[in-house]
Amino acid sequence: MSEGSVRDVRLLSTGECVRLEFAGTRIRSVLPIHRPVDPFTLPWAAPGLFDLQVNGYAGIWFSSTELTISQVQQVLHSYARQGLTGCLPTLITNSAEALEHGLTVLRQARAACDLCRRMIVGIHVEGPWISSLDGPRGAHPLAHVRPCTLAEYHCWQRASGGLVRLITVAPECPGVLSVLPQIAADGVCVAIGHSSASAQQIHEAAAKGARLSTHLGNGCAGMVPRHDNVFWPQLADDLLTASVIADGWHLPTDLLNCIYRCKSASRVVLTSDVSGFGGCPPGRYTTAAVDVEVLDDGRIVVAGQRQFLAGSGASTIDCLQQFHRSTGVPLQQTWDLASRNPRQLLGLPCPEIAEGAVASLTLFHATTADNVLTLQPVAAIIQGQTIVADQGD
Repeated sequence: MSEGSVRDVRLLSTGECVRLEFAGTRIRSVLPIHRPVDPFTLPWAAPGLFDLQVNGYAGIWFSSTELTISQVQQVLHSYARQGLTGCLPTLITNSAEALEHGLTVLRQARAACDLCRRMIVGIHVEGPWISSLDGPRGAHPLAHVRPCTLAEYHCWQRASGGLVRLITVAPECPGVLSVLPQIAADGVCVAIGHSSASAQQIHEAAAKGARLSTHLGNGCAGMVPRHDNVFWPQLADDLLTASVIADGWHLPTDLLNCIYRCKSASRVVLTSDVSGFGGCPPGRYTTAAVDVEVLDDGRIVVAGQRQFLAGSGASTIDCLQQFHRSTGVPLQQTWDLASRNPRQLLGLPCPEIAEGAVASLTLFHATTADNVLTLQPVAAIIQGQTIVADQGD
């Protein structure tokens, strides 16, 4: 932002109408607006949205062997126009060569592009150390599921320049429980996902350093025993935060409410898990790893069936809106699940709207019709850089 840029907004935290003045990457001042103003004409302002699981957009996958720096820039700009201020680009199960390529390009994009540097605070590797079983494996390609090794982890960190901050694993995958403590000791967050692990394996993983359940309620068998399954131990273990995809398709309302009440407000994270096919029109799409269909109702599924989803087509603010509608959790508390909580999980500073703070915030309008709240992004302010929302996104 240019020196002295100003924005009149309404703070989500208090409802107060204020004028924000910016200087470079920071908020210079937060001052009450004393002149008469209609608060409903002002955008709401809240700490910037953050998503720890985003796979690409508009036909571009971070896991692609053909990923380019310009494509990373394109995807990040789309995210920013949807109100996102920070994220972990996510690479899913693939060959060693493909993962190394994606990690390298993301590192290079961050070095070459100011917006990428501001938004990409790390990388999420989801797989290849996951279950090989149909169901728990989800849309991840079986051909590239493999045992966990410390050598491969070190290869990822070399390729990414140390940017890998989150790794999703299945505790039952060979090598995971022995390697997990060494990865956690590096300060990397280890998550449990795409798993058919026993309760003992889940609790052992948590005791050895796992701190997150990746998209809990998904990436599991379609039918499970009523008592002996992957859900109860992850819900019961207080060491584990749960991420959830609240897009209206991945989880029913009752399960969202149960996860929130079991984990409490401080241990739930909202993620979009947006697919590389997010933003694409309905149709069938093919990658080297998987065939998917984008359905007329917005779901993205593994081609040829309707049960197994292949990521989401929703944005982070869409999922926040749907979670609020489904659970009735007040908007301010819901906002924390997609802003403060994921950052705290990763040990990152949480943005504030205060004098001297880094200018990282999301501006949006909120309208209510028939008691249903709708959120519309206005702009993302990312360390002082403003990206205005595209109403067509």
